[in-house]
Amino acid sequence: MGKNKLRKFSELSEIDFVYQYPYARLASEGFPLRGRWHEAFGNDNPIVLELGCGKGEYTVGLARRDPSRNYIGIDIKGARMHSGATAAAREGLRNVAFIRTSIELLESFFAPGEVSDIWVTFPDPQMQKANKRLTGTRFCSMYRRVAAPGCMLRLKTDSPFLYTYTERMASTNGLSIEAATADLYADGSAAAMPWLGIRTHYEQQWLERGLTIKYLAFSLAGDQALVEPEADDIPQDTYRSYSRGYIQMPQMMQNRQE
Repeated sequence: MGKNKLRKFSELSEIDFVYQYPYARLASEGFPLRGRWHEAFGNDNPIVLELGCGKGEYTVGLARRDPSRNYIGIDIKGARMHSGATAAAREGLRNVAFIRTSIELLESFFAPGEVSDIWVTFPDPQMQKANKRLTGTRFCSMYRRVAAPGCMLRLKTDSPFLYTYTERMASTNGLSIEAATADLYADGSAAAMPWLGIRTHYEQQWLERGLTIKYLAFSLAGDQALVEPEADDIPQDTYRSYSRGYIQMPQMMQNRQE
């Protein structure tokens, strides 16, 4: 492990609103704030999660805009969330926390009915593995078990595949769709709802590559078993993310040749 990562991990351990709980620690200790998050924040305000928060930019951006809610970013990569956590500490934000853990362990950190809203921002679309999609039925079933009445799942993505799949999954299962836009910056959604205009480092890169940003929000209400939609006919994305290699986009191929 590089010295830079070791430094970040050390600094994270000194921030009192960053909780680092890998599975082994959970198994031996449990999580003391499960069902008692109001004690950590010192209020009973609604709890909003950002899953796969990466650098925590969206978590912190939301917290800045809305002090009436508590925002918690969750990611397995501690070195990534260092950026958001240190920014929140530097600004003295009192409605922010971060958890370093796997999303699969969500129920170990939150009691039934404890989560008021869930954000999933720019996840891997997992085009080949439905059970790994953070907006798929496996994960949505888990979200329901910690969701408060009225809890919404809010997806922000560059992926046409994931957007189409998620919209179909919600419709197939009768989950009420509150908002759906395939280009939130072109249709005025971001201007009408300023919290949609928060741009992370990676979102800005997607925009610079000429990609449109999509937004979908739907209710998690209900107790019926969720079923996977038919998805074989959904076209797969024709590009890959920066972290996974070469960009496969015709306009960028042309730019490289000019």
